[in-house]
Amino acid sequence: QVQLVESGGGLVQSGGSLRLSCVASGFTFSRYAMRWYREAPGKERELVAHISGASTTNYADSVKGRFTISRDNTKNTVYLQMNSLKPEDTAVYYCNYFAMNYWGKGTLVTVSS
Repeated sequence: QVQLVESGGGLVQSGGSLRLSCVASGFTFSRYAMRWYREAPGKERELVAHISGASTTNYADSVKGRFTISRDNTKNTVYLQMNSLKPEDTAVYYCNYFAMNYWGKGTLVTVSS
């Protein structure tokens, strides 16, 4: 069955960096688009970044120029490199298999001011 396992979250100071990873299994990873979403306390889940099977990328305006989504099809893994982190980036970050709408359990990112 489809599984998505995120890792890489943690506590970081404002201005710092983190790299999130999501290892996928149970489907032909290289063919499909993947997404990162986040959900901050008291807010709705929002789309952060999208990468197509051909590695075309799109970003939310709030993270453009700071976050980079990428994929390694040999490792069935999608990444989210997050630089210049701000306290408002604090959230649980979720990996999403877009075509079938599967979700990982999330990884918590906390940015201290």
